[in-house]
Amino acid sequence: MANITGRSYSEILDWMFSQLPMYQRDGAAAYKKDLSTTHKLMGLANHPEKNLKVLHVAGTNGKGSVSHLCASVLQEAGYKVGLYTSPHLKDFRERIKVNGEMIPEAMIIEFIGHYHENFEEIKPSFFEMTVLLAFEYFNYARVDIAVVEVGMGGRLDSTNVVSPELSVITNIGLDHQKFLGETHELIAREKAGIVKDNIPVICGRMHGDALAEIKSIAEAKNAALHQADKANFEAPTSALNGAYQRENERTAWLSLYHLRQRGWEILPEHVSRGFERVIENTGLRGRWEVLSDSPKTIADAGHNLDCLNAILASLDQETFDDLHIVWGSSNDKDLKSIFSLLPKNATYYFCHANIPRAKDSDELLTLAQEYGLKGEAFKSVGSAYQAARLYAKSSDVIFIGGSLFVVSEVI
Repeated sequence: MANITGRSYSEILDWMFSQLPMYQRDGAAAYKKDLSTTHKLMGLANHPEKNLKVLHVAGTNGKGSVSHLCASVLQEAGYKVGLYTSPHLKDFRERIKVNGEMIPEAMIIEFIGHYHENFEEIKPSFFEMTVLLAFEYFNYARVDIAVVEVGMGGRLDSTNVVSPELSVITNIGLDHQKFLGETHELIAREKAGIVKDNIPVICGRMHGDALAEIKSIAEAKNAALHQADKANFEAPTSALNGAYQRENERTAWLSLYHLRQRGWEILPEHVSRGFERVIENTGLRGRWEVLSDSPKTIADAGHNLDCLNAILASLDQETFDDLHIVWGSSNDKDLKSIFSLLPKNATYYFCHANIPRAKDSDELLTLAQEYGLKGEAFKSVGSAYQAARLYAKSSDVIFIGGSLFVVSEVI
């Protein structure tokens, strides 16, 4: 893109998606093993990260929900709140919001126009570029605080150039082992890379080995550690469906409590209103989202084993005659473990999401049959969903999941 003058937003977006390696699309090719490129980018922009007050949120699961809950409460408390999350479901601009409003298209056009020659020289990943865009925009918008969700891991994540008000680690599960390690302890070590000297750490319910590792790192950095599952309080219930959200609500509540201890004016009524209005305040979607009532149709983008266990526990609480599951997956997931957990009394509609990393639906069906799962393979998410709706009775439940990209094509 030697000349971007007059380029439209869609053309700019095409350039970003085609030129910059993107983990959700390209997998390992987009993963960077250090923060050197991020530091170069921040230097280009005169270090916007240094001007931000940040709530930094890592974890295997729940970090998106906790980020949205905290952002919603801070908005109710009257603060101007930046929210950076990833990946997006429908629109790239979902990743960068101020008080629930997505970054304007014009800001993205201007940003790429200003830096595209630097990007062609430095060759950042899609995520590295997006972090710079978020931090620049939050500075431009003069946010009071930014809630920043870690992408993957923590220690080497591009967001880990901030000096936060609090560090939050929602939980530790086995995901992205190729990059983060094969055990809870090793993954915890990477996630706890966001812990900073003398900055409090909030953590959700943890596997014992993971908690021991986080405690060790927090102690070495003189960072007070507070556990949501040990604290004596009752968190309000939020607008987020799914039994697994109760743990996320506790982690968010404790994070907000400790922000208040650090001088942020957050009252109980701000918490209750923020939890109640989280969807309308922040636009969160794809977490136990009910798309239809007849038949009841639920979409959830959770895709690893811990998420799956939480999803199945929530499904167990639903009442239905028959269960229909529209399922797709990326090709780097532990499908044998996943298929061993999925219910055998459901009818499956295996599908292929519209991304290069998607597992072929015929291969999904072949492997699933080895685990006693019955169904059909479809070439697209839309055709699988259409078939499920055709066969499901009003008294049945349709569940759509396995991949964020599957969910993004139906919501």
